[in-house]
Amino acid sequence: MNTNSNAYTVIYTTLVVVVVAAVLAFTAMKLKPSQEANAKAETLRQMMSAAQIKPTDELYATNNAGVLQLYADNIDEAYTIGLDGQKNGTLSIEKASIELVDNLKPQNKAIKAGGEATLPVYVFKNGYTVIPVYGAGLWGPVWGYIAFQPDCRTIAGAYFDHESETPGLGAKIKDEAWFREKFVGKAVAFGQEMLFNLDKNAEESGAANAVDAITGATMTSRGLNEALNVWFKAYESHLANAADCCQNGEKDCEHCENHKAEEE
Repeated sequence: MNTNSNAYTVIYTTLVVVVVAAVLAFTAMKLKPSQEANAKAETLRQMMSAAQIKPTDELYATNNAGVLQLYADNIDEAYTIGLDGQKNGTLSIEKASIELVDNLKPQNKAIKAGGEATLPVYVFKNGYTVIPVYGAGLWGPVWGYIAFQPDCRTIAGAYFDHESETPGLGAKIKDEAWFREKFVGKAVAFGQEMLFNLDKNAEESGAANAVDAITGATMTSRGLNEALNVWFKAYESHLANAADCCQNGEKDCEHCENHKAEEE
């Protein structure tokens, strides 16, 4: 075949494209299990950081297998609820088959649309209940995990992450431990119009549900504040019911019975 002909050029180009596409597809297929394992371990690290299972730096120094084992050793139960606050499914907590709801974007859309959401609840053996939050920052998604004390109102810990917030500004929601620590001991104001207030000088009010926003990261802070309020609202009936029954000591409350067994 004439290597200078148009036909040769078309055939050669087509073959190169096909070979490159095949190599890329094969590589992606081979890497997918590893990528999924890394993503699962990352989510578990974030959840367990919020739940105070281990210090954040220790969790990130632990390999994936160790993270799975740590989660399996410390989780008591994991399940899902709908927007009505009722339990509608269970999530496996066995090390070999850990199940998570970590694709939060569609759940965020369902919450805002009032559709059928699948919202995860993770209850750890230390009595802390962990839920996710998700929203939009300045440049992309922001998300996090909030751990509640057994009263399901008081925050025991928090972890936040982002896709592409500005380094040194919005990225501080992940990078700065002092920001996460501000949430510890705060309480969500279930039953009120503003469940939580992350804003400039918010702590001056002295309110239990107020945390100061990050200076210079107005849009990131607003996005995270909206995420907190939207997701807290979605979980309100479930967490408020658990909180009320715990405070009242109802004998038929499964949540209270779990805590009672732990205390014994």
